[in-house]
Amino acid sequence: MQIFPAIDLRGGQVVRLYQGDYDKETVYGRDPCAAARDFIAAGARHLHVVDLDGARDGTPANFDSIAAIAKQGGLYIEVGGGIRTEDRIRQYLDLGVSRCILGTIAVKDFDFTARMAQKYGGQIAVGVDARDGCVAVNGWKELSRERGVDFCRRLQGAGVRTVIYTDISRDGAEQGTNLALYRELAEIRGLDVTASGGISSVAELRELQAIGTRAAILGKALYTGRLDLKTVIEEVGSC
Repeated sequence: MQIFPAIDLRGGQVVRLYQGDYDKETVYGRDPCAAARDFIAAGARHLHVVDLDGARDGTPANFDSIAAIAKQGGLYIEVGGGIRTEDRIRQYLDLGVSRCILGTIAVKDFDFTARMAQKYGGQIAVGVDARDGCVAVNGWKELSRERGVDFCRRLQGAGVRTVIYTDISRDGAEQGTNLALYRELAEIRGLDVTASGGISSVAELRELQAIGTRAAILGKALYTGRLDLKTVIEEVGSC
């Protein structure tokens, strides 16, 4: 299983939100590059980066911070948050980012997402963030009417290879992830699933691995010390 430690950026700082609430923010660092170096030192080969400002308003507010992380090298980096045009995709790929995550635009312009998936292949993933089972957009502020799992089936049919699925109710809570959900997603053939939200134990990661989940994103549990990245990578990590 691929392990992606997470760096969420807001105002150039490393932060975590509780259940996607921008008013419930904890700052964990003022130097995103230092956080990335710490992850590398622990054995990380992958990194998940989200521009929280961009996710909410569509601007590349933390572009310079992401560019600095990418310039350091040493990591397969996926980036999400406010990526809603092909120009933005190209800007990130030109920085050396390995994969761009489409979120809001995937719901609001499905045809665009399908075209980007066909054109860029594995360099495109879709972030499916769900609350009460339905897809949320615009920084998790708005709910669509479509069930998240059904949306994933549509994405796979349109040629999307990778989905990063977050159960918002679990995100930042350190109360465990939604294993039943990932069992259901594992039944969608041809779709690589990344689990995100609430993962807080090696036992959970082993269960996700057994289900067939391709990757897992670790956030708050790393920052609070509940999980040790080096140990996680040794126990369940892979290239």
